[in-house]
Amino acid sequence: MIFFASFVLFSCKSDNKTKEVKQEVKVETQNKYTLTPFTPSKSFADAEIEGMAYSAGSFDFKLAEGDYTLGQQTTDAPQKMCANSGKGQHIHLIIDNAPYAAKYTNKFDYDVEDGEHYLLAFLSRSYHESIKTDKANVTKKVTVANKGITNSQPVTDPMLFYSRPKGTYVGKKDTEKVMLDFYTVNANVGITQKIIAKINGEKHEITKWQPYYITGLPMGENTVELTLTDMDGYTIDTPLNPVTRKFTLKADPAE
Repeated sequence: MIFFASFVLFSCKSDNKTKEVKQEVKVETQNKYTLTPFTPSKSFADAEIEGMAYSAGSFDFKLAEGDYTLGQQTTDAPQKMCANSGKGQHIHLIIDNAPYAAKYTNKFDYDVEDGEHYLLAFLSRSYHESIKTDKANVTKKVTVANKGITNSQPVTDPMLFYSRPKGTYVGKKDTEKVMLDFYTVNANVGITQKIIAKINGEKHEITKWQPYYITGLPMGENTVELTLTDMDGYTIDTPLNPVTRKFTLKADPAE
């Protein structure tokens, strides 16, 4: 007896319903960009924002005395091989979904529009990496009127704030490895939430709250989108989520 074999598409019937069975073909593609965990950074265990006030269009932050000082260079900056501020350590001030403002003194003028806002301020190393401790940040939902805060409430929702990359990076040293840094509030990344980072549309999953080096970026304009999701990848319905930023890499003509 001779048997003839052929490949056919078939159906499975169960409970009077027909389910089409198809062979899944997994196609693996190589990413253009890589995310590598940042090297361990200088710790500032006693860094603390003890208080914050905003009136007459001016912020006043009270910082605890300790190892962290605004305006100083972070000692391990040369080893990071990424963009570093010549002005030293600073406060990152983020209002809603706007790019952060870097402030190198504890008192400064800053115009905040009247209305309700989400406000995050955190202490940063000179190379813009946030200090990720409970005491090194202030996160509030505030109401602003006539250049002053008239009401302030704690933030209870899980939230994600974008920090870096930002602006324009020039030269081989600053463009080869670009730091990705963000700030989470009321989130437990890797346990109950994760972050989806789309780098020029390419998807990367982040399950640990830490900064990363991005490598492989092209010269010119680039885009990063960050989304706070549950562990199944569903976007969490929370304020300011997702967030997108554009930044630019440029070659140094002198190199």
